[in-house]
Amino acid sequence: MPKAYEVIADDLRRSIREGRRKPGDRLPSETDLAGHYRRSVPTVQNALRVLHEEGLIDKQHGRGNFVRRPRTMARRANSRHQWEKGRVREPVAARAQTGATEHDTGLVLDDLVFHASYREIEAPQDIAEAMGVPEGTALLERTYRTRYAAETAPFNLVTSYLVRDMIAGNPDLLDETKEPWPGGSQNQLYTVGIELDRIEERVTARPPTPEEADELELPRGTSVLVLRKTSHDLDNRVVDLSDIILPGDRTELLFTTPLERW
Repeated sequence: MPKAYEVIADDLRRSIREGRRKPGDRLPSETDLAGHYRRSVPTVQNALRVLHEEGLIDKQHGRGNFVRRPRTMARRANSRHQWEKGRVREPVAARAQTGATEHDTGLVLDDLVFHASYREIEAPQDIAEAMGVPEGTALLERTYRTRYAAETAPFNLVTSYLVRDMIAGNPDLLDETKEPWPGGSQNQLYTVGIELDRIEERVTARPPTPEEADELELPRGTSVLVLRKTSHDLDNRVVDLSDIILPGDRTELLFTTPLERW
């Protein structure tokens, strides 16, 4: 026998999924819902808590509960890497027109808010091993956050590592104020004579840390995808290592593998 709050949650959930309550619609007040369902306000609050944890509604302080608007989806396909490489040697004006986030989301440059921060670190053991360099090697650690201007959460959380000595020939690559860089990381590496040979992406899933859940504004119970992107140059060196945290509620990974003909 379902509990009273579960019955209320089921009815409200159904009204949202069937489109009778649309994104942005405000739900009746807790008092009005209690009257409608002939239950106590605490019972209604328990039902609303369930819907909030499922990511179906948002509670706005002083305003009430609203049907949550779907977040902008990002489709990350492995074909993006060749697309990026194909643009590396284009004029800066062409590269500046669009980037990887626009490619993944269908948005345009003016839709986006971008932030980058750089710092120099000594390679910890795990990063050093992954990059094939001695522990303590000087690295440039870069963090990126990009969001849709109409939303408050970023599409993902990106941390990228470059070997400082590999890129020091172009001082602009050490300057976070040069971001966003037209053409992205592949063009940055091209400016110091580095061409990518291949990119390896390894994906796992796990619950988010509290900090990740807060920054990505994840509904309770939503997992994150953890993508480690390892970029190798023509000499088989790891020239860029990126850890990317992707929200499971608004990310699609698409892998297409061309097959040779018989």
